[in-house]
Amino acid sequence: QVQLVESGGGSAQPGGSLRLSCAASGSMLRVNDMGWYRQAPGKSRELVAAISRDGRTNYADSVKGRFIIDRDGAKDTVSLQMNSLKPEDTDVYYCNAFISTIQFIDGSWFWGQGTQVTVSS
Repeated sequence: QVQLVESGGGSAQPGGSLRLSCAASGSMLRVNDMGWYRQAPGKSRELVAAISRDGRTNYADSVKGRFIIDRDGAKDTVSLQMNSLKPEDTDVYYCNAFISTIQFIDGSWFWGQGTQVTVSS
């Protein structure tokens, strides 16, 4: 059983910073791409940032220059440093990862439970 456990999040004022972390655990053969998505009520989930196993990154235009994604391959963790936060960054943030397991040799997407980020003054 694979689990993605998120931590961090909470509330911040506009211009402030927050850091999200996510740890993958369980019977994993290989952790491939990892990333963060966010979703507002009534809207579809959208990519915030992603990082490949070899460190290549991809960011949504709305967060470029403000958010930084990083991963620790040895610990199978991914973090999202969120700086210069704006009220429109308020959402539920979800960690995801493409992980190979015995059951899914070619890999499958796994999701965290979500963590709330609220930006307001």
